Amino acid sequence: MSSQKVAIITGASQGIGEGLVKAYRDRGYNVVAVSRSIKQSPDAGVHAVAGDIANAETAERAVREAVDRYGRIDTLVNNAGVFLAKPFVDFTQEDFDHNFGVNISGFFHITQRAAKVMLEQGAGHIVSITTSLVNQPIAGVPAALASLTKGGLNSVTQELAIEFAKTGVRVNAVSPGIIKTPMHAPETHAAMSALHPVGRMGEIADIVNAVIYLENASFVTGEILHVDGGQNAGRW
Repeated sequence: MSSQKVAIITGASQGIGEGLVKAYRDRGYNVVAVSRSIKQSPDAGVHAVAGDIANAETAERAVREAVDRYGRIDTLVNNAGVFLAKPFVDFTQEDFDHNFGVNISGFFHITQRAAKVMLEQGAGHIVSITTSLVNQPIAGVPAALASLTKGGLNSVTQELAIEFAKTGVRVNAVSPGIIKTPMHAPETHAAMSALHPVGRMGEIADIVNAVIYLENASFVTGEILHVDGGQNAGRW
């Protein structure tokens, strides 16, 4: 088995995922970058796997190619996710299927396969990106499907942390506020900034730094790390 560590990162083509790929490469990891729209990189240390993370086949391919190409899997970052703010009674079956497909099936298929490799190695780290709206809903931001799906990720993070506690595999999550990524148009930034006690949106680097902290924190497992400008602290 190669001594160079390997990270799989989903939702890797832009925004937080793109930042995570760079951060792990900067730390000497080989990276398997997964996204529907991703293209191969000229960097030999980055292998792109194009596909819908909601499909088990994409997960199977990503994990298999990570092991075949690099010989190991040390970290999985479940960054791919969708968020839709809409009144509860207006959600459609298509909305439901899409949110559960990406947020839940997307977590389940690749985490199960990556965890099997990590358990065989006797070491590994799984990190999921959730949302602080799960714990601290905001009036005017109706997001029931986010609570159903991302709330499930918070719960399974703690369950798996205990299930794997003595195996050398750690399981954590980062719970962001609203982050300044390409999915948020600049004209929305002022309104979104007001949804945080600190009065601003988060930066991609805030989430990347949180994931890297958890990567290095060998005594931390089962943690839901809130990086949300104070949203989780209470009402404001």
